[in-house]
Amino acid sequence: MANADEIWDLVEKKAPRLCALSDAVWETPETNFGEYASSQAHADALREEGFTVTRGLAGMPTAILGEAGSGGPVIAILGEYDALPGLSQQAGVAAKQPLAEGAPGHGCGHNVLGAGSLLAAVAVKDWLAATGRPGRVRYYGCPAEEGGSGKGFLVRAGLFDDVDVALCWHPGALVAVNPPISLACTEILFSFEGRSSHAAASPELGRSALDAVELMNVGVNYMREHMPSTARVHYAVVDAGGSAPNVVQAHAAVRYLIRARELDELTPLVGRVKKIAEGAALMTETSVTSRILSGDANLMGNSPLEDAMQIEIERLGPPPFDPEDHALARAIRATLSPEDIRAAFTRFGVEPDMDLALCDRIVPLGLGQGQGVGSTDVGTVSWVVPTVQIRGATYAVGTPGHSWQLVAQGKSGIAHKGMEQAAKAMAALMKRLFLDAGLIAAAKADLVKRRTGRPFENPLPDDVQPCPPVAAE
Repeated sequence: MANADEIWDLVEKKAPRLCALSDAVWETPETNFGEYASSQAHADALREEGFTVTRGLAGMPTAILGEAGSGGPVIAILGEYDALPGLSQQAGVAAKQPLAEGAPGHGCGHNVLGAGSLLAAVAVKDWLAATGRPGRVRYYGCPAEEGGSGKGFLVRAGLFDDVDVALCWHPGALVAVNPPISLACTEILFSFEGRSSHAAASPELGRSALDAVELMNVGVNYMREHMPSTARVHYAVVDAGGSAPNVVQAHAAVRYLIRARELDELTPLVGRVKKIAEGAALMTETSVTSRILSGDANLMGNSPLEDAMQIEIERLGPPPFDPEDHALARAIRATLSPEDIRAAFTRFGVEPDMDLALCDRIVPLGLGQGQGVGSTDVGTVSWVVPTVQIRGATYAVGTPGHSWQLVAQGKSGIAHKGMEQAAKAMAALMKRLFLDAGLIAAAKADLVKRRTGRPFENPLPDDVQPCPPVAAE
C-alpha cells in the first residue's frame, strides 16, 4: 500500500541501504577531522546513488559535497559523522561494556545523523529525476562538529553562497522542530611560558607557567559573577608542565571554551578572558600566547521553515517502534536516573512523563525556547542561509547525550526507525520547497529581517585553520 506522500515511498525504498551505512559508520568511530573511513563510506554511497562528489573542501580532507539535479533552487542538507573520544561500547547491551577501553564511540548519534540526511537527499534526488523538475539537492558531509567547527570553515570558504535553504536534523529522545537557540562560542588555547629551576635549591630563579594557569582560572572564576547570565565559560588544563613537583614548570597550557547567547556578546567576553590571561602572565613574570581553535555562531531561527517543518512531522507522527524496540528502551531506562529522564522533557518545556520509554508524540512548535542549550556549527550556516533543524527520536527517553547508553543504541531498531522518520520529514519539506518558490522567498525574507542591524562575523578568523584537538579529551 502506497504512503500518503510519494516521497515517503522513496525514503522507504532506500532506507535499508542507508541504515547499513549508519551501522558501518558506527563500527568505525572516528573523531574530529580524522573521519577518513566514515567520509569515504559517505562518498561511496553518494556516487552509487548518482551524485557528483567533491572531497577535501575548505582545507578539510574529510569534508565532502554531493550534488544531483540541475537548474532551479539549491536545497542543502547537512550531514555529520564524527564520534567522541572514550565512549566505546558494545551495541545493544544495557550495561557499560566497552568494545575497546578508551576508544571512541558514537555518543551523539552522528552515525545516524549523516546517514539519515543522505537518505533524505537520495529520495529527493530520485523524485527530481522522476518528475523532471529543475532543482539541485546538495549533501554536505561536515566533519568535526564536536568542537572542530567544520561547517564554519565551509561557510568561510563560500561553499554556501549559492544555497537557497539548508536543512539538518539531530538524534534525540522526542520528535520536534529544534528550538533555534544555541550559544555562540570560541575555543582558545592559552599557552604560558616561564623559566624552570630547582624548586627547592633555587626557587627564586623559576617563573612558573603553571602558576599563571592557576591564576588565570581564579581570575575567570571572579569574572563569572559579572557576565551575562546566559554566558558560559569552561576550561581544561591540557598541559600541566610535567609531573615532577621539584621542578618549576616552564610551560603550561589551558584550553578555554567561551560561550554567549549572541555573537555581539561573545566578542567582548573573549576580550575580557584574554585580559585575564595577560594579567596572570604579568603577575608571574611569564609570557602568554593565545590561539583560536574553533568557533560557532548562535543559531538564527526561521519562522516560515519552522512552521512548514512542523506540518511535515505532524503528518508523519512518531516512529513506529515495535516490541523489541521497547524492550531495549526499558533495559536502557533501568540504567538512567530520574534526573536524566526528566531532562528529556524539560529541554522542550514539556511536562515530564516519567513512565515513557520511547517517543509517542510530536512536541508542539515553539516550546523549549528558554531551556539550557549548547553550541553547534549549524549556527554559523544559519546566519548565511535560511536553516531549519528537527530532532528525531532515535533512543530511549532520558538517554544522556555523550553517554555509553546512547552508543549502545546506535545500531538498534530504535535508531533505524527514528532515522527513517526524520529522513521522511526532511525529504517531504525539500519536495515542498522545490514546488513552492514562495516558501523559499519567505524564508529568505525572514533571514534578512532577523539579521537587520546584526552584522555577521564568522567566529573563525581567516588565519585559523582546521586542526585536530590539541590534547586528548
